[in-house]
Amino acid sequence: MEQSEKEKLRKLNAKGEFIYRTHKESHYAIATPEHRVREKYPWEMAYIGKHSKITKEYFRCKGSSTNPPHMDHKDPARPANYFDCGGFQKHSLPLRGEQEFVYPILIDLLNYIQAKTGCKAIITCGHRCPTHNAYADNSKYNQNSKHMIGAEVDFYVQGMENKPEEIVQVIMGYYAEMSIYKGDKQYQEFQRTSTGELNVSTPPWHNKEIFIKLYKKHEGRDFDNRHPYPYLSVQVRFDRELNEKVVSSWQKAFNGYRRF
Repeated sequence: MEQSEKEKLRKLNAKGEFIYRTHKESHYAIATPEHRVREKYPWEMAYIGKHSKITKEYFRCKGSSTNPPHMDHKDPARPANYFDCGGFQKHSLPLRGEQEFVYPILIDLLNYIQAKTGCKAIITCGHRCPTHNAYADNSKYNQNSKHMIGAEVDFYVQGMENKPEEIVQVIMGYYAEMSIYKGDKQYQEFQRTSTGELNVSTPPWHNKEIFIKLYKKHEGRDFDNRHPYPYLSVQVRFDRELNEKVVSSWQKAFNGYRRF
């Protein structure tokens, strides 16, 4: 009964109007939706494929005050004991403009290798402070190492440990692919070096910007490279930002980083 009365009131109060359309009216055209790639979340940008993206943090000195003294008594007249540094807890990376700095080309190359191979690049030696540099390798050849100025990196690729020549080809592919090097033969063409003190049996490769050395299983075994694999060492020869050659010096090595 109550429901019936409500229906009567609704019909009594309801008002209707005719809908008129003109001959020019049409439905609003809806464009076909376009697929848009979702932007990556910050934590996703820290990876290249399934591997962590390499940053300058991976280059920190591997020295430690817990390492035992390294004794060198080859010359009885001048025996020497080498003590390791306190590691990255005691000093920074090399500085440029008061900011920690590693040559960007080294980081870019390692990330490119990871992207192309799908394998993880293992950095065995990035930056070395002068103390750790002498502790790790006190040979005359290593005294002016570019590790001390953030311009050199030693590494191998996990899963491709015994294929370093293939990694060299990947590095060359970086220069062939990147648009900033297009048409510049000084960067795209690599030459071999067979003269000078090389301390390797394989002639190194070089272009204007980098120098690549291949250390076989019996070569280049210092404190940081005690693994059983061949490894590559990439040095920066030319700084494109400053348009100058990269040379290691006492000033850059000893005064180029911050002590904590």
